[in-house]
Amino acid sequence: MKNHLRELRAAREWSQSDLADKLGVSRQTINAIETGKYDPSLPLAFKMAKLLKMPIEDIFDPKGD
Repeated sequence: MKNHLRELRAAREWSQSDLADKLGVSRQTINAIETGKYDPSLPLAFKMAKLLKMPIEDIFDPKGD
């Protein structure tokens, strides 16, 4: 699934490790999500949305647009 996580993270000047720590996951998980190799679980997606203060739909694009 296409996502905007890398851009959103960079806009906040967070490293992958920073974001991983805030979400309680590994840096490798963040990298895999950003590169589209892994789709996060629904609870993790909600956690990301809450942390970034935006709707899940603004982070993830199920259509790949």
